[in-house]
Parts: sequence; structure tokens; C-alpha cells
Amino acid sequence: MGYLALSISLVLVGGLLGFVAGRLSERRPRRGHGGVTVAELLRRLVNSSHSGVAVLNRFGDVLFHNQRAVELGVVTANVIDPRAGQAADLALAENRVVAVDLPPTGAVRKRRPEAVAAEVRPLGEGFTVVDAADESEAVRLEATRRDFVANVSHELKTPVGALALLAEAMLDAADEPDEVRRFSEKIRHEATRLGALTSELIVLSRLQGAEPLPDPDPVSVDAVVDEALGRCRLTAEAAGITVTTDPRSGLVCAGDRVLLTTALSNLLTNAIAYSPEGSAVSVSRRLRDGMVEVAVTDRGLGIAPEHQERVFERFFRVDPARSRATGGTGLGLAIVKHVANNHGGSVRLWSLPGTGSTFTLSLPALDAEEPRAGTERPLAAASAGGPGTTISSQPRNPGGKP
Repeated sequence: MGYLALSISLVLVGGLLGFVAGRLSERRPRRGHGGVTVAELLRRLVNSSHSGVAVLNRFGDVLFHNQRAVELGVVTANVIDPRAGQAADLALAENRVVAVDLPPTGAVRKRRPEAVAAEVRPLGEGFTVVDAADESEAVRLEATRRDFVANVSHELKTPVGALALLAEAMLDAADEPDEVRRFSEKIRHEATRLGALTSELIVLSRLQGAEPLPDPDPVSVDAVVDEALGRCRLTAEAAGITVTTDPRSGLVCAGDRVLLTTALSNLLTNAIAYSPEGSAVSVSRRLRDGMVEVAVTDRGLGIAPEHQERVFERFFRVDPARSRATGGTGLGLAIVKHVANNHGGSVRLWSLPGTGSTFTLSLPALDAEEPRAGTERPLAAASAGGPGTTISSQPRNPGGKP
């Protein structure tokens, strides 16, 4: 019996020691590869998150937060934003997820994202977590969409209303051939403008938000220039504008020929519309730092400095009255900007009021060598042309601007 009792005692002691060892092993931090604890990995995960994270107790004290929570204004000096604190109380009371907006207020408004949205979730045992994200870009996109719809509605309403009024006037003047012809010409003008606006809206809607061209084709810059000149020839002749070019370059860029021709045509049309009768518009090409640059220069009104940052906005017009007279839609330069962006290029402007403007479309080059030092071809160079063709001289460019 003594041996049996001793054996049973040893079994009981071993079981107790095993139980204690098991509990200790459960409390010991588990380690992943390289000896990093799971708790450390979780801490790193939270700290690297793009969201602001803060854990609160039932009293609203901040137990833990990451740096992003401070940047978003969720936590300031280790104190939770009062709006998030109220949402945490509600989440605990009703045991549900509570959404709350945390836009910046007061003096910190300029230093914080303009729109911060958060969710407060109960974690049990009186704890809650605030999970906040910067929604500024989504808010800006939504505002842009609303502005775009409002602008389109306004721009479409103008020619449609004009067409209705002109048709009514033509009906009233049915017995007066001269008046009928006059109103018919105005209807034709408004219908043309409406058609151009619709076409450019379709092009712009396709370009906005589009990814860069996945597989651009080799495009002859000279062919693009020739086709754009062909599109604008009648407009230039009607306005009394001479369009001149530099010699053919043989340059090749990467992109979509139709889109590039549209972009260059828009630059030419814009230059013609804002040039005085009898003046010249020049087109020039060059290779610079691996980019093909096509410049369109006019000797027109020029653009005031305060307007130069806005000329690529949709429906922005430097001179609304002149734009209406020429049938402009206010979308041409916006299309140019998006075409350039989708091709991995850019468009820039130099302008001086009373002197003129130069718009330069810059695109990635293909199969071209940089000119040797001292031999770079200028933006426009004189050359002999065929009958009725004028080749431009160096465009006006005071101060060494682009």
C-alpha cells in the first residue's frame, strides 16, 4: 500500500506540474520566425497602417494609438477627439459600430486632411477601437463630379435654349426670306457648337481616370503635325491667320495617333481663336532630354498670370465672350492635359499679356538620339517652303521661357 500511495502521489504531483507548465507556456509570448513575438508583430502592423487606430477604455482614456491617429487628428496630446469619444460611448451603450466624421476644426484645419471618416467598434469588456481614414480624395472627386455635371448642364442648356428661340423666331419670320436665312445661319452655328461640345465631352469622359496607355504605338510626330494642320486649315483661313511650321523632324514618340492629333488640333484651334487677324501661329518640334516637344506659339492676347494655372480646367475661359463668338467649348485644353498625362507626358504654358503664348506638349520619344551639345535644334527654324507655305522663325520667348 505504501508503494501504491507513493505512486499515486507522484502521478498527482506530475499532473499538477504539467498543468502549471502548460499555463505558463500559454502566458509566455509566442514567437514567430526570427524570435519576434506575435504582440510585436501586431504592434508593427497597427503602426504601419494607413488608418488611424486608437483603443479606448470605458472611460474614454486612450490606451493605445498609432502615429497616423495623431496625423488625422483622432488623438491630440493623448486625448481622443470629443466627437470620437461620444461615438465610443454610443458604441458601448448600443453594442454596435458607429460611424463618425472628424473634419478638422480651428487653427489645425490647414495642417490636417480636409475629410476624415471613422468607425468606432466595441471590443468587449468596455473597450472600443476607433478606426479612421483620410477621405479627402474621395470628397474632392465627388465635388469634381458634381461641378462637372453642373457645368455640363449649364453649357448644354445655352445652345439648346438658343436653338429653341431661333427656331421660334424663324417661324415668326416665315414670310421674310432674308430673316429666315439669318436665323438659319445662327441655328447652324449653335448646332455646330452643340455638336462640338457633345463630341468633346465624350472624349474627355473617356480620358478622365483612364490608365496610362498600356502598349503605346510608335507615332510619327510629323504625321501628327500634318494631320492637325489639315484639320485647322479652314479655321485659320477664315480667321485670316497664317499657320507656319519648322522643317520635318523625323521624330517618333510613343502613344496613340488619334489622341495626339486631337490634342495638337486643340492647341492650334485655341491659338487661332485668340490671335488677331493677320498674325501668325507657329508649330515647332524638337527632342530634349528624351522627350519630344511640340510647341504651338501665337502672337495674340496672351494670358494673365492669375489665369495661367486655370486654363487647363474644364469650361474655364479667359475671355468668355470671345469663346462664344468663336464657338469654343472650354474643353479643348482640358483634353490636351489629359492626353498628355495618359501618354506619360505633360503640357506647359508660357504667356505674356500683349505678346502671346506658347503651349508645349511634351511626350516620351522613341528611336531618337539626343542632339550633340551646341547642335540642338531650336523650337522653330527657318527653311524654304513650297508655294503658299510660310516657315516660321523662332517663336517669341522673352526671358528664356519654354
